[in-house]
Amino acid sequence: MQGVLHKTLVIRLSSVGDIVLSSPLLRSLHRHFPDCQIDFLVKSEYADLVRHNVHVARVLEFPAHGTLGDVIRMRRTVRKSGYDLIIDIHDSLRSRLIAAGARDLCRVNKRKIARTLLVLFKIDCYARFGGSPGVAERYLETVSRYGVRADAGELELFFPQGSNRAAEAVLASEGITPDAPLIGVCPTSRHANKIWPLERFAEAAGRLAAARSAPVVIFGAMEERERCNAVADRIVRTCPGVRAVSLAGRISLLETAAAMDRCSIVLTNDSGLMHIASARSVPVVAIFGPTVRQFGFFPPGRTGTVVEHGALSCRPCTHIGRADCPKGHFRCMKEISVESVVAAAEERMGQGMPA
Repeated sequence: MQGVLHKTLVIRLSSVGDIVLSSPLLRSLHRHFPDCQIDFLVKSEYADLVRHNVHVARVLEFPAHGTLGDVIRMRRTVRKSGYDLIIDIHDSLRSRLIAAGARDLCRVNKRKIARTLLVLFKIDCYARFGGSPGVAERYLETVSRYGVRADAGELELFFPQGSNRAAEAVLASEGITPDAPLIGVCPTSRHANKIWPLERFAEAAGRLAAARSAPVVIFGAMEERERCNAVADRIVRTCPGVRAVSLAGRISLLETAAAMDRCSIVLTNDSGLMHIASARSVPVVAIFGPTVRQFGFFPPGRTGTVVEHGALSCRPCTHIGRADCPKGHFRCMKEISVESVVAAAEERMGQGMPA
């Protein structure tokens, strides 16, 4: 076992889900070394995801569109800071350059060989490369030689009270009262072939909402407004009496987390917002198509249920997503029914559909 740590830097530049998945590492590291200063290096656009984390002392921000010059400047900053240990859980060329010359360095094991064999040849040899734990557990593996172990806790995401007030204000402006439980929907993803058809999201959410007289709230980023608005519009048109509101591009990531706290369930694709919901201990039903459990991104079983098409020989076709289906049929998503998602949501919420 290594010695005591006094000052440590964690590097995870992007993206939303990966940063949220680092929270058990930060918590466990802080609990094992309570006097250690833990800093976090992240792209500026995602800094809020760790800025309020009680286990993080300082957030170093890398420019969203950083150049080689920015990498060199950040490397100098990091070297001058005198870290006992740098934990690189990004493992990119950029993060490797920034961490170069570290006094001590731990780097995540992404199981790249196993991942490639599974995607290209459908050969599952993860057992030979350290197994297939969730990504949060893989991050914790980096500091196992320091005696740091996972605790019983799950993902975490912290936000200030102001985020909660801002989210409540937007919901109130849409006529949603503070005591109304919500049905949450995250119908987007960075990659097109990870997206369940919008009309199915609308039908599933509409059925759940109608059964509970609950409003539906759709979450997404500014660039995802068109799709999110389309889901809301379809719910209103096809589910009489159900109120549906799109908050895409209207609230920040932390305000999204605060609004999700109001949700009885969140229906989602494999996306960063899925991990935000999990980090707030909100029940999640996640629809997975081209990717599989071995890659480590399934939501925690305590709060999450995954609906997937398990009988397709072409899965997985990618580990992060693609712009289209390489086979042209998109069966992994098209053959997931509304009924299966609604049933999973009902089971997760712990009650049956009213007659």
